[in-house]
Formats: sequence, structure tokens, C-alpha cells
Amino acid sequence: MFVQPSAYGRDNRCMLDAMRELGTARCRGIVDIDEDAPEAEISRLQALGVCGVRINVSPVRPYDAGLAASLLPRIERLSARCAEIGWQLDFLTPGWLTTELMPALRKLNHDFTIAHFGLFQAKAGPMQHGFRQLLDLLGEGSRHCWVKLTGVYRVSAARGFPDALPLARALIEAAPDRVIWGSDYPHLSFADKVGSVELWNLLGRWAPDEATRKKILVDNPRRLFNFS
Repeated sequence: MFVQPSAYGRDNRCMLDAMRELGTARCRGIVDIDEDAPEAEISRLQALGVCGVRINVSPVRPYDAGLAASLLPRIERLSARCAEIGWQLDFLTPGWLTTELMPALRKLNHDFTIAHFGLFQAKAGPMQHGFRQLLDLLGEGSRHCWVKLTGVYRVSAARGFPDALPLARALIEAAPDRVIWGSDYPHLSFADKVGSVELWNLLGRWAPDEATRKKILVDNPRRLFNFS
């Protein structure tokens, strides 16, 4: 599964080249495109294995009282287009913005993913207001909300990330069939601080049960990304 890196903005060529190299039957991709991209471009991307669009806001962006409202036209336009063709939206937004977007997320009538634990800081614990809202959204049974156990180094600064364990387990408990794991490789800006093996090993602590890990690693992504 490929997701357009933030560093490349809306230039998806590097990711699409990697997908071609691997083979479209073996991978899927999430792009970052303009909400009014031509239909021909959407069709081209779909033929290459693209299955969704990213709503991307810097994880370290400070609070901006008007940002959520300014994003709504893009979200609504992309949501309508995704619903028509079976694509999904992927949200990478700082925790405060994830919270402010909750009313819009509740209205989505197609699959969407929330990256990096919703970017709620682990040190604040699973009872923090925004994270509780995320758990409620995930556990409502709408079947549309999915959360990625990715980018733990963006929500925790603790060595070994022990403070992220309560967040991970709360998400898994809320909806074990709508949580997925990812390495977030190549760990841009963090490559000298963390490795994929270390991140992989965390999942054994977050989900000690083998059947649950199989859901997170195999069954859930297969269903979400329509792998046969």
C-alpha cells in the first residue's frame, strides 16, 4: 500500500512509478490531487491502482481557528467523487484539526482512513477529549471509519513509545476489524531515530492475540483496499 508522501505535495509521479514497478495487481495507492481534477485524470489514476485521495495538513501545524471550515469544500467535493467510484479519503491532520473535523467525518458515506492515531499526543492518554471522540466515531458501527496504527513517533517522544500502548489498545478494542498497521516507511524526518523493525515489534505488544494481529495485518487491509 502506497500513500503519497507529504514532502512531494501533489506531484504523485514518484509514488506512481513505484506502483508501476511493483505491478498494479499487487498494490494500491492514495494520491494527493486537486478536488476538481479532470475525470480523465481520475480514470488514469484508477487504472494504475489508485483507490483514494489524501486530505493532508502538516502534523505540526499550530491551531488555526478557520482551517477546518476552509477545508470543508475540498472534503465535500472529494467525498462526492469518491462515493461515485468507490474510492476513499485518507486524513492526515493534527489532533486539534481531527477533533474539529469530527462533524464532517460523521457525515461521510464511504470508507475513510485516519492516519497516525488521529495525531493525538500519547502523553495525554486515551481519555483526552479528541481521542475519545475518535473512539466513539470508530465504534459507532458505521463501517466507514478506519484508523491507521502508523507514525507512532509522531504522537510519542518517549523512548520505545510505551505511552502509545493505551491509545493503540483502545483503538483495537473499539473496532478490531477497522484498524490497520503500517510502517510509514521511509520515516521522513525520523529516519535517524526509528526503524521499521522496531515499529513492527510494537504491534505484538499492542495486539498480543494472534487472531487480532491477523485482522490488522491481513484481513482488514484486504477488505479496505479491495485485494482479492
